[in-house]
Amino acid sequence: MTDVPRLLIGTTKGAFILDGSADRADWSVRGPYCDGWPINHVVGDPDTGTMWAGGGGEWSGAGVWRSTDHGHTWSCARLTSGKADEWAANDAGFAEMIGWAPWDPPFGTQFGQVWSIGRVGERVYAGTKPAMLLVSDDDGETWELVPGLTDHPSAGEWNPGAAGLVLHTIISDPADPEKLWIGISAAGVFASKDGGATWERRNDLADDPDGRAEGHPAGPADGQIGHCVHNIVRADGSEDVLYQQNHYGVWRSADGGQTWTSITEGLPSTFGFPIRVHPRDGQTLWTIPLNGDTQGRFPPNAAAAVWRSRDGGTTWEARREGLPQEACYFTVLRQGMATDRRADVGVYFGTNSGSVFASLDEGETWREVARHLPTILSVEAL
Repeated sequence: MTDVPRLLIGTTKGAFILDGSADRADWSVRGPYCDGWPINHVVGDPDTGTMWAGGGGEWSGAGVWRSTDHGHTWSCARLTSGKADEWAANDAGFAEMIGWAPWDPPFGTQFGQVWSIGRVGERVYAGTKPAMLLVSDDDGETWELVPGLTDHPSAGEWNPGAAGLVLHTIISDPADPEKLWIGISAAGVFASKDGGATWERRNDLADDPDGRAEGHPAGPADGQIGHCVHNIVRADGSEDVLYQQNHYGVWRSADGGQTWTSITEGLPSTFGFPIRVHPRDGQTLWTIPLNGDTQGRFPPNAAAAVWRSRDGGTTWEARREGLPQEACYFTVLRQGMATDRRADVGVYFGTNSGSVFASLDEGETWREVARHLPTILSVEAL
């Protein structure tokens, strides 16, 4: 683990790094990096200091940026072309101004953004929009498509969520890098036992297998949870306990996603984006409920709270100290919450209004450690 606490922040205007003091009391902001690209997700290897940032958009095309010096300098593996390439190819003056030269994008225009990054053993995975899975065996310099997912029999039935058809979550079993889980909005949860060669769709309800009407288009139906999964985490240990924040509710699986049970009762809303689990205690988790589709997607009653469970979602408690309790209209997006792995576990989240909040007592109290950043799309902690 790195001696310097760091938060890796993806934003609409590049990647930022927050360097913390040893006691995590003070934080300094540096950036933006990655040429100001929209960066959906930044992850890092705490042992080597290598970082990867996935992003892009219509103008730039998609790519994965990499740093080998703790985020001070970055290089980009461009994967698809964008409008800038189209303009430059037809305007020599513009091409000269931006230093453009003809190139052959390895994936053409197949996708417009990299949405998620996952470091699994010696491999790096990337999820895209629209939903595809890429893999790199050379630390992110070159990438290949994982055809087992793209060619899944259900692929023709996948429907986009409000943000598009995005592969936003990549998680694994640290003891077995061949075991993978991904989340696609709005196609649901998929699992692989062979490093991505084959995939199973895992969205079944643990109870009421005949299905039940929830009065919401994203709710459970036909014996399955809603397919608009927002975020998934895996609890520490060998039992393959998973949690997910869905468009409609919070869910727990005790069998690696084979079946899911609702743990939404006790929360003020069925809607939210992020969920995180304690790195060593699989019964402790945190989520940030928002007030739903038609009400603005901000904290209920415009008062911010992180909701914590100490018993795997059986009961929940709101933790508010240090968070704004009046006129709070921010949103925390699906990759916008993180935990570190230090002895006193830190919990962190970033908002679409550009603030970063930190808790050093497992969510009991909170403090704003950065503000006025661009819209925050993701937070990870080293």
